[in-house]
Amino acid sequence: MLHDLYAALEWLRSIVADRDPLTITLLGTGTSHGIPMIACDCPVCTSDDPRDQRMRASARIEFDGHSVLIDTGPEFRLQCLTHDVRRCDAVLYTHHHMDHIAGLDDLRRFNWLQDAEIPCYGQPATLERIRRVFPYVEPGSEPYPSARPKLLFRELTGPFELLGRTCTPIPLMHGALPVLGYRIGDFAYCTDVSHIPDDSWSLLDGLEVLVLDALRRRPHATHFNLEQAVAAAARIGAGQTLFTHIAHELGHVATNAELPPRMALAFDGQRVSCS
Repeated sequence: MLHDLYAALEWLRSIVADRDPLTITLLGTGTSHGIPMIACDCPVCTSDDPRDQRMRASARIEFDGHSVLIDTGPEFRLQCLTHDVRRCDAVLYTHHHMDHIAGLDDLRRFNWLQDAEIPCYGQPATLERIRRVFPYVEPGSEPYPSARPKLLFRELTGPFELLGRTCTPIPLMHGALPVLGYRIGDFAYCTDVSHIPDDSWSLLDGLEVLVLDALRRRPHATHFNLEQAVAAAARIGAGQTLFTHIAHELGHVATNAELPPRMALAFDGQRVSCS
């Protein structure tokens, strides 16, 4: 009996070992205004360092030939063109704020390319708000069918299978608004967070790569500031922590020079891999 158990464990390990690693591309790392901000002449908004130019926060996860997006912000189309995104097998929505959903209509292009509906995952309240903002996504609501993104809304209540991998939603708080982070394998993405509930810390154990909200230096009611983000990252202890949803108060080079080891501001187009 014990021999059979060991054999089963070795079989599971071999499956995991044979799997492709996750490849994560940060499509955008900026705050809701984007960087540079409109009509701002601050040192970051006028910087010639491309790492200080930040589209709205979004990410792409590739594994086993699949392509999964986290959020579809206002620059979604430009992000896809910039980073050669040619496939979208699913979208994970963190919450319903416009800087995370405004580009949803451009999912139509992937409907045509793939001749398939696209599953969109999120909390029930998030998906309901998306339906209200984009009422024409409902079947039968648009007399010109090709003008409607064809989406399958999937309400989340816990971990689920996503294209052969386990995806774990991570409950977080964005001020008073419940939002979701996501974990696949040893990667987690947690944007727009000001508080990590007690039951969510254990969901972040053993990470290789963590992407975490760090808006600015000054305190903010609905986001971690840099000090809070560093403290949370130290507690989580990921192999690498990249901070996202960054405002124009944080210049890339100067801020990274003061951060602890294994922590850094992320930048648009940054690619990392993990199991």
